[in-house]
Amino acid sequence: MMATRGQVPKVLRYEDLETRQETSSIIHSENMSGTSDPYCIVKVDNEVVARTATVWKNLNPFWGEEYTLHLPMGFHMLSFYVMDEDTIGHDDVIGKISLTKEVIAAQSKGLDSWLNLTRVDPDEEVQGEIHVELELHREAQRTCLRCHVIQARDLAPRDISGTSDPFTRILYNNHSAETSIIKKTRFPHWGETLELSLEKGEEEEGGCVTLEVWDWDMVGKNDFLGKVEIPLACLHRAPPLQGWFRLLPLGNTEDDAGGRLGALRLKVRLAEERILPSVYYQPLIDLLVESVISPAEVEDPTLLTLLEEVTTVESRQDVAMTLVKIYLGQGLVVPFLDYLNTREVNHTSDPNTLFRSNSLASKAMEQFMKAVGMLYLHEVLRPIINRIFEDKKYVELDPCKIDLNRSRRISFKGSVSEAEIRESSVGLLQGYLCSIVEAIVGSVAQCPLVMRLLFKQLHKRVEEQFPEPQHEDVKYLAISGFFFLRFFAPAILSPKLFHLRDHHADTRTSRTLLLLAKAVQSVGNLGLQLGHGKEQWMAPLHPTILCSVASVKDFLDKLIDVDHDNMSEVPQRAVFLPSVTVKEGFLHKHKAQGPQLLKRLAFKKRYFWLSSETLSYAKTPDWQVRASIPVPCVCAVERVDENAFQLQNVMQVVTQDSEGQLNTMYLQCKNVNELNQWLSAIRKVSIYNERLLPSFHPGAYRSAKWTCCLQPDRTAVGCSRTHSAVTLGDWSDPLDPDAEAQTIYKQLLQGRDKLRKQYLEPEETEGATEEDKPVSSGQPSDGLQRAAQTTERARALVTRLLDVVMDLERTHNTYQRREREEASSLILPS
Repeated sequence: MMATRGQVPKVLRYEDLETRQETSSIIHSENMSGTSDPYCIVKVDNEVVARTATVWKNLNPFWGEEYTLHLPMGFHMLSFYVMDEDTIGHDDVIGKISLTKEVIAAQSKGLDSWLNLTRVDPDEEVQGEIHVELELHREAQRTCLRCHVIQARDLAPRDISGTSDPFTRILYNNHSAETSIIKKTRFPHWGETLELSLEKGEEEEGGCVTLEVWDWDMVGKNDFLGKVEIPLACLHRAPPLQGWFRLLPLGNTEDDAGGRLGALRLKVRLAEERILPSVYYQPLIDLLVESVISPAEVEDPTLLTLLEEVTTVESRQDVAMTLVKIYLGQGLVVPFLDYLNTREVNHTSDPNTLFRSNSLASKAMEQFMKAVGMLYLHEVLRPIINRIFEDKKYVELDPCKIDLNRSRRISFKGSVSEAEIRESSVGLLQGYLCSIVEAIVGSVAQCPLVMRLLFKQLHKRVEEQFPEPQHEDVKYLAISGFFFLRFFAPAILSPKLFHLRDHHADTRTSRTLLLLAKAVQSVGNLGLQLGHGKEQWMAPLHPTILCSVASVKDFLDKLIDVDHDNMSEVPQRAVFLPSVTVKEGFLHKHKAQGPQLLKRLAFKKRYFWLSSETLSYAKTPDWQVRASIPVPCVCAVERVDENAFQLQNVMQVVTQDSEGQLNTMYLQCKNVNELNQWLSAIRKVSIYNERLLPSFHPGAYRSAKWTCCLQPDRTAVGCSRTHSAVTLGDWSDPLDPDAEAQTIYKQLLQGRDKLRKQYLEPEETEGATEEDKPVSSGQPSDGLQRAAQTTERARALVTRLLDVVMDLERTHNTYQRREREEASSLILPS
């Protein structure tokens, strides 16, 4: 989301779109072998935002890919294209599913179902906008319908070159006129005025003025690029109607082919937010801060305890992540988590159940480790995970799952026995497991300081609650439960979800990772539960696990050996320290100087680093001399049209120097997912820059003109809208206190009635007769007094909280009415 805050209060609106492609059933095969090599492309308004991995030779692929997209208000369509990858030639389209914003928004809990694939109709594959001005000019004898066709942008490519030859036609009743044809561009500038002479009284008939955009073809029929329909009644008003209008398809009903193309299972959820100016959220933030810095006692009611009461199991993870971000921004993340952990520990009588539930404390700890420890996890695990993926060894310990046919590659001497497979598997797993444990226990210095301080606090709280000698290991288990079971083990099991790999593992590698994740969980449990489960076939790994226990305990002792005086050194958001690299890797950089005879050879391989302050690059990762671009100078980060360099997956970073001069650096990525990740990462660190551009050129300036819009002026205003607000949601999302406070407000709004009923409505016992009330002798006990005081404090807190929620609700309603009034004054949506 893009949040530009200035002196004038401005309401920001954005949308979060969560999509997950579960699996697909493809009936139609696209190749001679009777199978397909399917992958899925995700588009938002015809812009590719994600591509799944290819599942080779499979008509029932499973992807399990999940994406969270931060979008500006106003997107129209979400589309999924199932493709068949071909090693030679163009990939084939198997089918698609299109969901309008209205369809998704109608499902309050999200859409989760199988949907039939539909055929791709070229006349429905339209995109882009057209800029026009229309007016009715009345004269004595006639009425003239005048249309000034200014320009269009982001038209669909219809020619093999990736461009089109567009012209515009205006129609009303039996009248029509056309602009000139502008060849080889998706961003035409016409600047032409078309006139239709209407007969007397014809303008009173009503109807619509239609603007059609076509791609001219020398041979065959012209290709449809989109249309706009404007009621003639709108032109009777003054001033003339002018603006950008979205091009729409012909409106043919999509044919799902009766399911003959197959079906796709999707999970899609849309969350639309209205973000108010910061001043309105301050009372809510004040209550959150008070919860951790000034509770009279741990058992006293606070906003956090009330929030946990109204949080559902489904929403607890999102609420936990939001709270972690809020307290990171306030510099209070350690007191916040210490408060939750202390309450959890104090309420636990059996140490075997400590932090085993999905409480707010457990979820907050999980999200905290992802927020501040992801780069650390990458540094520790990535070399080993990469080795496992590259080895692709067949590993199996379960006798029921050993497949002798799949294990032939282990030996060239012929068939192998089940015992030989188990022996080979044990050796491989022991080697991998030892490497993982050694990497973790040797990473004390790499672990973020804020994590170490928090674990020290947790160790202290557990030791105070369970001081008995028989509970000596509980203080270790509390830390290792989070560190190994909820952080490292899930990353080993699903490396892609933790951004350790670009794609999911294949079946063979997935099994290896699953067995290793089980072993790492046993290491985190300090080997205390070995031999008690059903999976006795894991026994060959037990000696390795038990041997690691001593080193793990020693590691945990060193991990918490940190001075609390270092608290002042803890950053508010460890991920965004200037020295911390948010993303790095090889890209191909365009050589701006020198002869450009071979455009493909103008891109040179360079290694890039992105932090919150600089985008730097060098010839190799070890190269001492780096060139760098200050992040505050970034004005736009956008895709580049394929025909600009005849290359795919090219992006541009537009910067502005101290003299106001714009400079563009072109970078090529290896695939569309890497392109989206770099676009998203650079947009996030530059999202609050003051000089972000509203438009850009998706082409390159060559041969004295822009390849996109054909304008000869190098300094011409960009011909396409920028997408600064479109990012992929992940652990590196920058802090946005207002958006995070809005999330907490919505949760409290949903639970408002529950809090009012529980704390503020009269208790049934208050209406009881004197005879029904319990008899007490003498003065109330201290316990009763404390209970009464606690109840009174809870009432006061809930009253104050509900006042804050009501004020926010009133403000939202005020802005909503204002938006409706503004929308009603518009003639047509752009």
